[in-house]
Parts: sequence; structure tokens; C-alpha cells
Amino acid sequence: MALPPRLLLLNANQRLSPFRRAELTKVLRRASWAAARGIPQLERAHIIGVLHPQNRQRRDPANWYPSFKACVDGLVDQGILEDDDHTRVVGPDMRLGHVVEGARLVLHIRELPPVGARRDLQK
Repeated sequence: MALPPRLLLLNANQRLSPFRRAELTKVLRRASWAAARGIPQLERAHIIGVLHPQNRQRRDPANWYPSFKACVDGLVDQGILEDDDHTRVVGPDMRLGHVVEGARLVLHIRELPPVGARRDLQK
């Protein structure tokens, strides 16, 4: 699930007013909600969040956790996941992707079996 490019992202190192932080969180959450239309409901998921930067400058992808968290909340708002607690979501694991014009976040969502589901082992 790719979010639109050129969204203003939240970074853990930013010093924003609570109002500005809430404003950016709302925009990211809404963008994720819109991008998630059509994804079926999942009981559990592993989410990998990929930050595609706009240049080759060095980055720590984990610093964008507030942006990824807002996007996962958007999945919950859309009804893809019932909640984003530890029983339903593994991640988001943050990664750095290739350079794209305008920068963007992409969430790779992989369905996991329900907790307690029997797994058939292949030998």
C-alpha cells in the first residue's frame, strides 16, 4: 500500500507543537485510510514500513516511526485490522527504500495466521 508522494512526514527528532503534530498525524492517518480501500479485513498482520526518501542523504528509518504509526492507525480506521495491539500486528518494521521523487511511505502488509492456529510443518 503506497501513500501519495510529498506528504509531510513526522519524524521523532522534530520539535513540533502538539497542535502541529496532531495536524500532521491526522493527514497521514487519513491518507492511509484512503489508500487502504479494497484491502480485505485481516485478523493478524506483519507490517513492513518502507520510507522512500527524495535523495540519498543518510537516514535512520526508525526515526519515522510516528509516521508509520499514524498509517497503521489509518488501517484500523479503515477496518483492515480490528486493533493494532501486539496480538494483531507484528511491526511496523521500518526500512529504507530506493530514492523516489517527492519521497513516500509504503506499507507492505502480510497476513499472518490467527494466534493459536495450527501450523502444518513441511519436511
